[in-house]
Amino acid sequence: MRHAVMKLSLPKPSLFHFLVEGRSLFELGATGLAMPSLRKAPSGDGHPVMVLPGFLASDLSTKVLRSFLKGKGYQSSGWGLGRNLGNHIVGGQQIISDKLINQVLRMSIEHDAPVSLVGWSLGGILAREVARIIPDCVRQVITLGSPFNGPHGASPIAAKIFDLINGDLTKSNAQAMQQMLLAPPVPNSAIYSRSDGVAHWQACINNDDEHQQSENIEVRGSHIGLGHNSQVLWIIANRLAQARNQWLPYQA
Repeated sequence: MRHAVMKLSLPKPSLFHFLVEGRSLFELGATGLAMPSLRKAPSGDGHPVMVLPGFLASDLSTKVLRSFLKGKGYQSSGWGLGRNLGNHIVGGQQIISDKLINQVLRMSIEHDAPVSLVGWSLGGILAREVARIIPDCVRQVITLGSPFNGPHGASPIAAKIFDLINGDLTKSNAQAMQQMLLAPPVPNSAIYSRSDGVAHWQACINNDDEHQQSENIEVRGSHIGLGHNSQVLWIIANRLAQARNQWLPYQA
């Protein structure tokens, strides 16, 4: 039986790392300088890629990443559902709203191919759950600083805002929280940073010990900068460029 280790007492991100999240602006500038090198990153086969934004963010926040992926030859798009307020996490067996599932189904049908999902923070949690529900329509999942091991590892400020909007899911939907610990039945890569000031890195890594196509990849940088971090962009290009059904773990 598949199982994952639940960590009820995950550490919180350090206050120092939270206070220096503003370094993401420097990371954006560094990525601009690194663009000549990033042009050498692996190109893709043109398959569809949907990028899901983090909590309180919209498609505007993923524009740099999506533009980079288009330059690598992918049919990249945002999720098209406005600001991510966490309202696409619903109760019961399904967990994810039909509206989000239909967005992925529509993209898969339009391109006649399974969709790769790249999810930033909360967007990565949603991407994993979509892949769990419609795995035939999802090629792979890549998460960026996504605390899918539970909200205990998120910064108190972010967790409080989420609870104010959506309620405490650990109490209202404990079954859903347990399910999230298991990796979805598709290739998945969890990208994390030990200096993440919003989600502690231990909350963002796979602990499912029986999934053969699951991996954790460490990078350096802030949480807010993960979507435009040059190291992250290169890794995403590498992961997406793999031939379908020929997934292999990342080699730095």
